[in-house]
Parts: sequence; structure tokens; C-alpha cells
Amino acid sequence: MPARAGSKGLPGKNVRELGGRPLYGRAIDQARGAGVDRIVVTTDLDEILNADLESDVAVRRRPLELCGDDVPMSPVLVDVVVDQRLEDADVVLLQPTSPLRRSADIAACVELYRRSTFDLVFSVCPADASVLKWGTNVDGAFQPLRSAEYTFANRQSLPPVYRPNGAVYVFNGGWLQSRQSLVTDSIGMHVMDELNSIDVDDLADLEEGERLLAIRDRSQR
Repeated sequence: MPARAGSKGLPGKNVRELGGRPLYGRAIDQARGAGVDRIVVTTDLDEILNADLESDVAVRRRPLELCGDDVPMSPVLVDVVVDQRLEDADVVLLQPTSPLRRSADIAACVELYRRSTFDLVFSVCPADASVLKWGTNVDGAFQPLRSAEYTFANRQSLPPVYRPNGAVYVFNGGWLQSRQSLVTDSIGMHVMDELNSIDVDDLADLEEGERLLAIRDRSQR
């Protein structure tokens, strides 16, 4: 679980509360609910480093050089894999900023990864299929993202499209260490509900998460 202190959109967001629990605490609860064997939080937040956490949670003080705004996720993950000796383990990345994911989503991703040959499995949610009509500029020429046929198709006839929602990633620690990157063409996906796919980046997202959590809790009564 990566929980960096710096956040321009919402300072200290990883320790902000949603539903009475800090975001990183909700991620820990979700991991436990999915039956994850070992939980590691990589952070530079004193609030987490000094917290009295349960025995199944290890806290890695993230090296300063991995705490900058421009540091990608892969080296942060490799640091944890090496420090915690996870080269032979299946690793689940849970970002605290996805507070409405369910333990069942984590378990489903792990199950798909273990019964497949994918390098990586991650969670997705439905997206607007009209993105298939878009393109890029290549020397002044319109280059369709996928197919010229889609560019001129009615939106209703376009195939379903999904976007990564950042909630769950599953991969092997040794595979990541050898590649130093999560980039691969071999990716399996688990579809989550769009409402449970909210990503907290600012205060408005946090407030929306509270609203959606309240609605979900009421519907389960």
C-alpha cells in the first residue's frame, strides 16, 4: 500500500478519514477481508510510521528519493519487493485513494491472476465508448485510436470500453523486479462498478466518496 505524504490536490489525503476510517486504514481492512497474508505500507507519513498497527501490518519507511511528485509507481513497488523479500510472492497493490473497492474485488483479481497466464491483473470500470471515435495528430493527419470504422460509427454500435480504475493490481514480485516496470501487453481485467471506482484526489472526491458510501450502506440494510 503506497501512502505518500505529498499531495497537491488534498494534503495528507492518505490519512484523511472516510466513513470513520483513514483511507490507508480502509485499505488495510479491505486487504484483510480478502484474505491477504501480509500487508505492507510504504510511506513517509509520520502518522503512519508511528501508528500502533496490528502485527500483520509492516510499515516500510519510504526512501526520500522515492517520495517526489514525479516518481512513478514501479520503483516504489520494486523497493518494497526487495526490502520485504517478496520475489517469490504474488503481490497485490492497493492504493488507499480507492476507498470504495470491496474485499471481493481484491479476491476476484487474485483468483483471476492465479488461474490465468496473465503477467498482470488489474481492476477496471466501464467507460464512455465514444473515446473510440477519437484520434491523435500524426504530422497533421488524424490517426484513429483504434479503427477508422469506429471513428464514423454511431456511438450505440461501438463495443464496450473499460478504463483502469487504480483500485487493484496483482502481479508476481520477481516478475516486477526483473522488468522494473508494470508495463506489459498481457493483462487480465476484473470489472468493478463505476460508483465503487471513485479515486480520491481532492476534497470534492473525498466528499463524494462519503456520499456514495452512505448510499451503499443504506442499500445493504
